[in-house]
Amino acid sequence: MKKLKELAGFVGGAVIGDGEVEISGVASIDEAQSGQITFIANSKYLRKLSETRASAVIVPKEVTSADKPLIYAANPQLAFVKILNLFLAKLYQPKGIDPNAQISPTAQLGKDLTIYPYVYIGDRCQIEDRATLYPGVYVGEDSVIGEDSVLHPNVSVYSGSVIGKRAILHSGVVIGADGFGFVKDGKTNVKIPQVGIVIIEDDVEVGANSTIDRAALGQTIIRRGVKIDNLVQVAHNVEIGEDSIIVAQVGIAGSTKIGKNVILAGQVGVVGHIEIGDNVQVGAQSGVGQSLPADQAFSGSPVMPHREWLRMVTTLPKLPGMRKILTDIEARLKKVEEAISQKGKEK
Repeated sequence: MKKLKELAGFVGGAVIGDGEVEISGVASIDEAQSGQITFIANSKYLRKLSETRASAVIVPKEVTSADKPLIYAANPQLAFVKILNLFLAKLYQPKGIDPNAQISPTAQLGKDLTIYPYVYIGDRCQIEDRATLYPGVYVGEDSVIGEDSVLHPNVSVYSGSVIGKRAILHSGVVIGADGFGFVKDGKTNVKIPQVGIVIIEDDVEVGANSTIDRAALGQTIIRRGVKIDNLVQVAHNVEIGEDSIIVAQVGIAGSTKIGKNVILAGQVGVVGHIEIGDNVQVGAQSGVGQSLPADQAFSGSPVMPHREWLRMVTTLPKLPGMRKILTDIEARLKKVEEAISQKGKEK
């Protein structure tokens, strides 16, 4: 239970109305009940301010009055998320190591671990303090799992991989499988040994069934704060810069370098051996076939500047009508040319 004024201070907002109102939880604006707090981030939902049963609402500063207490915030959604995390936060209570886990005697184990049944930890691994490994997790030899990291059921961490602190790997994630590398010997595909590693830095989250391949040589690196959605493929020797967001079903080919704070929307395909600059945004289903400069938005396949793409897709529905007009003009021009030619012959 928190007083509204405490929550406002926590998110850097300002209270309008009764700051002593007690808040016991959070909910969406349609489902909120007495004692809960909700938020409005989009002005089109302001009509719901008088309809919601919530005891308080987080609102943008454009709201001037309401019949219930408010928290003014520059970013209502961000403030709501912070409050949500505050209410959801639970004190970590280690469950220890289940006897049905298989752990190499050469592994180094930290303090306050939670290791569930049927976890496998290979030789010379390092599992740091307060890590949680759910059933079916495989950690290959010489790997490191950082402090406070959580590996959900059936995560596979191949040998030599390094997972940083506070990482979250969801079910079915595969870290460090071989990169897809072959060379032709006539018609035969000869496998290129993949002898590099994967490094995942602190505060990275990887969604269910995503794969991050080990480097052929050297390192595949996912930098601090990167968030990767479900069903994403990151190939060998890729580097993804800090705080980037990679949305579902993105595929990134080998040796591509992605800058900081980049957003690749759903189903974006990226070829190998290119660079994407810092702060780039690439729209859904785009095909990135060349390096992209920093601080710009792109869309389309092949990819192009977003505004140019908007003009193109706006024009596409008009093409049948434009074709008809051009066909008519062509026919009329032909008649004019024939008439001119006929007059020339008569002279």
